[in-house]
This record gives sequence, C-alpha cells and structure tokens, in this order.
Amino acid sequence: MTVAYDQLPKTDANYVPLSVASFLDRAANIYPHREALVYEDRKYNWSEVRGRCRQLASALNARGLGKNDTVSVLLHNTSEMFECQFAVPMAGCVLNSINTRLDADTIAYIIDHGESRLMIVDRELYPVAVAALEISELNPDVIIVDDSYADTKPDVPANVLTYEAFIADQSPDYEPEPLKDEWQAMALNYTSGTTGRPKGVVYHHRGAYLMAMGTVASWALPMHPRYLYTVPMFHCNGWGHAWTMTLMAGTIICLRHFSAEKFFEQAGLHNITHFGGAPIIMNMLANAPDAVKPDFDHTVKAMTAGAPPPASVLEAMANMGYEIMHVYGLTETYGHVLQAAPQESWAAESISRQAELNARQGVVFTNLEEAKVIGEDGQPVPHDGESMGEIVMRGNVVMKGYLKDMAATDAAFKDGWFQSGDLGVVYPDSYIQLKDRAKDIIISGGENISSVEVENTLYKHDAVGEAAVVAMPDEKWGEVPCAFVELKGEATEDELIHFCTENMARFKRPKKIVFGELPKTATGKIQKKVLREQAKELGSD
Repeated sequence: MTVAYDQLPKTDANYVPLSVASFLDRAANIYPHREALVYEDRKYNWSEVRGRCRQLASALNARGLGKNDTVSVLLHNTSEMFECQFAVPMAGCVLNSINTRLDADTIAYIIDHGESRLMIVDRELYPVAVAALEISELNPDVIIVDDSYADTKPDVPANVLTYEAFIADQSPDYEPEPLKDEWQAMALNYTSGTTGRPKGVVYHHRGAYLMAMGTVASWALPMHPRYLYTVPMFHCNGWGHAWTMTLMAGTIICLRHFSAEKFFEQAGLHNITHFGGAPIIMNMLANAPDAVKPDFDHTVKAMTAGAPPPASVLEAMANMGYEIMHVYGLTETYGHVLQAAPQESWAAESISRQAELNARQGVVFTNLEEAKVIGEDGQPVPHDGESMGEIVMRGNVVMKGYLKDMAATDAAFKDGWFQSGDLGVVYPDSYIQLKDRAKDIIISGGENISSVEVENTLYKHDAVGEAAVVAMPDEKWGEVPCAFVELKGEATEDELIHFCTENMARFKRPKKIVFGELPKTATGKIQKKVLREQAKELGSD
C-alpha cells in the first residue's frame, strides 16, 4: 500500500506554489472597500492597492523584466515602497530593497553585484543614487517617486520618469504570470557584512509566505489590525509585516520618517493597534513628553528586535498601555525567528524580573522548525544559563543562500543547520539568550555596523597605525562604535571622526576614539575582549 500512496500525484487542484500575492488577492476579493493603505493624505482600499500593484507589475513586465531580474528600490516608508513589496515579486522579479542610509560606494556595489535592471528611487535620495550610478559599472534605468512630503526636493532631469507616469498606462486588472516554483528567488537583501562588502541574502517565495503565517500565530494577530509602519521596509522587507498585515486585511499606516511626535500624531489619528521597531524607538516613545501621547482604550502591541529593551523602558511602555514582545532574527532568516514568548506565570513577577525574562531571545517562532545552541563539539550545550555556544537553526525561513558566494553559503549551512554566528546560552526553561555577537557586529539603533568596516576606514587615514572597533553602551542608541587607535602620526579625535563621516555612511562613524597602545596576545592578536570591557566602562560614565 505504501507504493499506492506515492502514486497520488501533485496536480493544479491540490498543489499551488506558495506566494504572498495570494494574500493580496484574498484581501481585495473579500474586503475590497476596506481601508488598506494610508500615507499622509493618500488613502487606498484593498481593491485599489491590488490595482496599483498590478499596474506596477505590468509596467515591469512591459519593460521586458521578469524571472530573476533584479529591481532595486531606494525608498522611504511610503505607499510606493509598500506596493513594491508585492508588485515586484508578482512580476517575477527579485526585489532588492536598499538601506536608505548607505553611502554611494556601497550602493554602487549592490547595483553591480545584484545586477540591477531598474531602480525606483525617492526624489530626496536621487543625489546619492546618481553618485552611485557614476561609480557602478551597470547603469539601470531610474524611476523617481516624487513625494510631496519629502523634506528636500533636489533637481531631477526632465526626462526621468516618475513612478506615477510609469504605471499610469497599465491596467489595474492585469494578471501576471502565475508563480510556478515557490523556491524561486523573490527578494535580495544585503547584510552589513564583516569584511567591508555586504553579502547578498536571497529569499524565496515559500519563505516569505511562511514568515507571514508564522507571525500571525506567534504574535496572536487578530483580523484587521491597524499597523503603523515604523520598521524601515528595507530591513528584511520590513520584517515581512507588509505581507503579514495584508494576510489579515489590516490597515497599514506608512511613516516616512520616525520621530516620537510624528509617531504619536499618526498613532492617535489612526487609532493603531500594532507597530514594530528597534529598542531605540521604544526608548524615544517612553521618554516623549506626556502632552504628545494619545490615550487609547485598548492595548497597543509592539514588536522589538536588535537588543533587549531596558527594564525602565518596558515599565514606561507598560504604563502607557503598550505590550512589547522581544524577538530575534537575522537578515538570513527573513527577520524574527525567536521570541521571548511570555508565560502566564511571568505576570506575577516584578517589572524588573519581567524585563529580565523578556530580555532573552527566547524560543522558536511558529515559522521556524528548530533552534539550538551548540558547543565547539557540535553538541547542544547544557540548559544551565551559563554554558555558551553558537545559535544554529533550520527551517523554511532560512535564506536560499548568499548570491554569487557559494563558499560563504556552504560555510553558513553546516551539518544541516544555519550557523548564526551569534553566541548564546540556554536556560532550564529552554529559552535562549544571546550573550555575544561573533564577528563583532555592532547594533546601533537597530542598524548593523561592521567593526571591520569602521576599522578599514580608519586605516585609510595617514596618522592611524592600528585600530580596533568595539561596541560601547549608549543610553539612546543601545550601543555605538568606539574606536581604539594607535597613532603613527598626529590626529585628534574630532579629526578622525570627521574623516570617517566623510568616507562611510554617517551612522557608522565611531562616536568615541581612545588613543593608546592596543592590548595584544602573545601572537600579536588584538584582544578585543579587553577593549570591550574598557568600552563598557566608558559607556557607563
């Protein structure tokens, strides 16, 4: 009889490749007139959102773009950015969302490495896009989003096509070619890297679909949430929340730039129920003047990732009626895959103790199959909260691999597990806690900063003999780069910080520079553990 089971085939009736486009179709078919997308004075219902996404998909296909063609977007959180999360994959293309804070050189590298065929660029970011294209070998066409709410409106040549003109002649009833293979590449996101150049992380349609499904279950999302998009959509496709909120036919309020005042203005105006953001976002909200904070008759639920939120912030947010869930993930895992899932017993604990429990990275989301911490012998570490090892995981929300880098891909996928590079412990209740970040990645305000990249920039200055960069605690940003430098010439702290600002993305520059001899091992290796302790003391001053 076993053979008979295997003789039942996959057919169009019982097997359909998973695609987030089905979420959009469902929302538009069942709730066509329900408010879907809001950006300032622009409002679209679900029928209109699907129509605009189809218009963009049609425009891309009309240009000859399709399967495996990369479309890069350099956009803020506007309605157009949301539309790209669906329309580009619907067209069969690969969506490459670029960090809006990157410098021209890095953007140029991404354009060339990802073989971008088209760029959709916010007018405010046009100058850095042009600077990147002057460096890059490829010269993709540029479409401009001319947002009336942009802070600045630099000049753009008259022959550059606008987004609205690009989609204007396309039909909202256009039906793109159905997806044939859910393993097909869907998105390309670049890590901050640890070697000076970022790696291209490739997502597939199946992973995106299951990321959204898992988030609904693990966050206990109800139908029709009202979600304020404070997470940049260039970060792991906005943590997949564009797809998740569409699945639940919610209302998505786009926020171009974050400030506490703007957040509370939009939160109150649209009566939000959910949002997400790095701990710095929570800190800014908790410390905002009471006068700008709206009153809600419901609990607002927030998801935060990047670093554990301080107990004082959790307490302040709880007093405001906000319920925060701490999560953990990487670009390579589509975003969040572990959560500090609350237990009923935690409610009886003090706010301080709850903060300690919530500070842990936790247990697997329903979108991940398994995660564990392994020692150098490859075996799981004891669940004692002290034995440290590397966090590894496996599941459908792990990337396809690194684009054009099989060596790095093979290294990441070892013995059937994805190697996170993060070090952690496991407690007796099976909750995982991150203890250190391998490869010295610094997470500042939710942004990943490579210490090696900062070091390489410092080395370009003639007066720098040796340099080492580590994380320094910071009350506002969580942690910031702190550089330890041995000089071979003359330079001041301000001079070196300014030099870094001129030669890399501004947010990556060191916030403090300490001059002196660097501690080394007997073999000449810089002892970053010693420097981390020094930086910790400096950050607490």
